[in-house]
Amino acid sequence: MTNKSLARQDTQILTISQVSERTGLSRDTLRYYEKVGLIESVGRNSGNHRCYAVTDLDWLAFLLRLRETGMSIEGMRHYAQLRSNGAKTLGERLGLLREHRSSLEKHIQSLRQSAKVLDHKINYYEELLAKQQKRKH
Repeated sequence: MTNKSLARQDTQILTISQVSERTGLSRDTLRYYEKVGLIESVGRNSGNHRCYAVTDLDWLAFLLRLRETGMSIEGMRHYAQLRSNGAKTLGERLGLLREHRSSLEKHIQSLRQSAKVLDHKINYYEELLAKQQKRKH
């Protein structure tokens, strides 16, 4: 048994199916995340089945937020690599998250502008339809 597996003995162990159910990620996606280094090597039980710790769910939730906010898999991999290198990378991680937050804010502003354009077009059509209704009555 590896050190990682031993450390996990003190916590609740989750199967890949349980993690998939709790996170909404497919088992294939979880395996892919492990393969590309987004998830540190997952422990295995005596039957060679993956054993996740409850704490892995917090990390996966954060990865999902990064993905949801548009961070690329490569960006997520870079962040995960920094994270695995410990406290000496805190400044780099902070910088990466600030950069991503800035990019996200620009995207939000762009979406707001797009929403305004759509609102204008919706109002235009609603006015046209209202005029048509008045002519019919």
